[in-house]
Amino acid sequence: MEVKIGVQYASRELVLESAQTPAEVEELVTEAMAKDSVLTLTDEKGRKVIVPIAKVAYVEIAESSNRPFGFTTR
Repeated sequence: MEVKIGVQYASRELVLESAQTPAEVEELVTEAMAKDSVLTLTDEKGRKVIVPIAKVAYVEIAESSNRPFGFTTR
């Protein structure tokens, strides 16, 4: 699953592929907002992304899209 995090005053968003379910990510975001703490997510390779929840503008949760590679016909 793909997670995009918009950070205030940053021109680019953070994008990571996560093995967590959309419900798990939503729960982590909601919990971080309630505690006014940090949002910690782990990507598919085990790397952690930590963002202060006060700087998060938005979180977009979407299914991964398999993009075609090379020359394809539709």
